[in-house]
Amino acid sequence: MQTLHIEHAIVDFDLWKRAFDGQAEARTRAGVVAYRILRPLDDAKYIVVDLDFTDADGAPAFLEFLNEKVWAVRANSPALAGAPQTRILSLEA
Repeated sequence: MQTLHIEHAIVDFDLWKRAFDGQAEARTRAGVVAYRILRPLDDAKYIVVDLDFTDADGAPAFLEFLNEKVWAVRANSPALAGAPQTRILSLEA
């Protein structure tokens, strides 16, 4: 299993969540099998998202989609404040 780990500053959580929810079908098509949304207790304007994939090609392909179709177009990511930080992680036994 691979996890696409995403961290970024946001301007408003409700606005960010609506945009995230609007990408539900894209996540399903990309093979996301589970996700977690985390927020630091001391920073309401920061978000951490983990997207889990069973297919080894899923995380890199979805990251490419996010970079090219979502984050590069301001209208598709109105709640972002700055550039997301990402990392693809592998589950080790």
